Amino acid sequence: MRPAELRNMTNEELEYKDLQLREELFNLKVRKALGQLENPLKIPATRKDIARIKTILRENETP
Repeated sequence: MRPAELRNMTNEELEYKDLQLREELFNLKVRKALGQLENPLKIPATRKDIARIKTILRENETP
């Protein structure tokens, strides 16, 4: 997900997307533990997306 796309979203949309990505990350970790994960590179990509969202949310807090 591109930062420019995220900056166009409202804070509520970003928080909802953050929640979705956290659930996806949890599911990816469970599938990895069970040996069912097809693409292990999705885990770091999901983590980076979560970090991007948190960064933009923090930017929006400052005046």
